[in-house]
Amino acid sequence: MAMQVGSDDASEEVIGEINTTPLVDVMLVLLIIFLIAIPVVTTSIPVSLPKERLEARHAKPETIIISVSQSGGLFIYDRQVAGVDALAEQLRDLVAKHKDKGEPDVQIRGDLDADYEGIGRVMLACQRAGIAKIAFITEPPPAGG
Repeated sequence: MAMQVGSDDASEEVIGEINTTPLVDVMLVLLIIFLIAIPVVTTSIPVSLPKERLEARHAKPETIIISVSQSGGLFIYDRQVAGVDALAEQLRDLVAKHKDKGEPDVQIRGDLDADYEGIGRVMLACQRAGIAKIAFITEPPPAGG
């Protein structure tokens, strides 16, 4: 078998057209990349995110203060509670006691090294007791910083 490298035939002409197939392939790939990337960059729902601020909170007499210790222990004011069910029951009693004054606020004081599970259990107990107003007490930032 022989291969003919050059010929003098007039059948071989110079193609004067641009092959657009690779150009179309590249454009389709870019289009797909932009279709995927644009929704990630832009958000469709406008949301005003909260700003950090120092707000003085005053505890009203009907405010319920729940503490979560480093080991995960639950406390209402200074009394330890056995578990989530007991906490929910005590919260129901406190809500019933303060029913004439409206729904009481709950302030959760969680230890810095406490697991999130303890805080979640407190929120579950508040939900079971029908309490919707929950605040998290934090340490204020140092002055000047």
